[in-house]
Amino acid sequence: MRVRPFSLDLSSPLETARGAIDRREGFLVGVSPDADGQSAPAPGLGEATPLPGWTESRSACRDALREATGGADGGALLPDARSRLDPAETPAARHGISLALADAEARAGGRSLAEQLAREASLPTPVATVPVNATIGDGDPEATVDAAERAVARGFDCLKIKVGARGLDADVERLGAVRRAVGDAVALRADANGAWDRPTAREAVARLAPLDLAYLEQPLPADDLDGAAALRSLRRAGGRAADGDPPVPIALDESLSTHGIGAVLDAAAADAVVLKPMALGGPDRTVAAAIRARRTGVEPVVTTTVDAVVARTAAVHVAAAVPDVAACGLATGSLLDTDLAADPCRIGEGEASVPSGPGLAGDAFADLP
Repeated sequence: MRVRPFSLDLSSPLETARGAIDRREGFLVGVSPDADGQSAPAPGLGEATPLPGWTESRSACRDALREATGGADGGALLPDARSRLDPAETPAARHGISLALADAEARAGGRSLAEQLAREASLPTPVATVPVNATIGDGDPEATVDAAERAVARGFDCLKIKVGARGLDADVERLGAVRRAVGDAVALRADANGAWDRPTAREAVARLAPLDLAYLEQPLPADDLDGAAALRSLRRAGGRAADGDPPVPIALDESLSTHGIGAVLDAAAADAVVLKPMALGGPDRTVAAAIRARRTGVEPVVTTTVDAVVARTAAVHVAAAVPDVAACGLATGSLLDTDLAADPCRIGEGEASVPSGPGLAGDAFADLP
């Protein structure tokens, strides 16, 4: 197994309530029949790009990748490497290896990764394009509106806006300004990244209800499932905010890394779940989580941890394998100043094209790693 480190700067910091993201550092993972035997029936490529807070640290990821070869740098992948890695402890490392092996399996079968994932999960034929949202970081109202209007002009009809870094008054003003600027036909999502306590979150739900948000993502800290369930219960019980508007749907993201998909669904804490393959431990686990969410009436949304092009392409395949998936957070390549290779997924008119394969994207990544 070959492992190559990389570091990529963002074109400008992505401001969130949990701090700014300005660089992504990770590892490319390569497998091949010659080096890894029957574990890899064809050459395969993966990416392990940890994001602390969602995944393990970079050093823990590096150590886990090394352990997958029995401790030898550049050694052969152990036959049970995928099952040896705990997705709760080192999800990014498992993602890198799982993706590389899935790419190899898809190539060996002459299928795209999306077709391979759908086949393994007994799902219908994947779609050729998936809907995507634009991601807008924290900024003052003028900057937020400007970014929103530019995104809509590029064809996006769903916007995800970071909130929680400022006071609630400021965020209500920002989101209100965006709603007035883009009109009612554009879906708005607000992502607080766990910034609020229960009283603030409850006030936010009431004050944001008139803006007709598609959902409010992670309004409470990741470990507060009971609080999220209480917010959601307002909607489920037909509760109404002070001005008569129904409370907004609740989506959870970081809580999945903290508790797992099963606990989130059992707690009835979310109307939607934001599924990050890097944080869940691989494409296979993400498709399984999406199916499980759907069966309980919870909407799955696939997104990234601002990954490089290999993992981002894989996430597009994951979304394509999930039937009738909602707009996903996959149009994040433009956030990077440079990338590892040209993006094989065209983003346009609010959609991402799905490479037809075989594997991740045919020969698009032939020079990596």
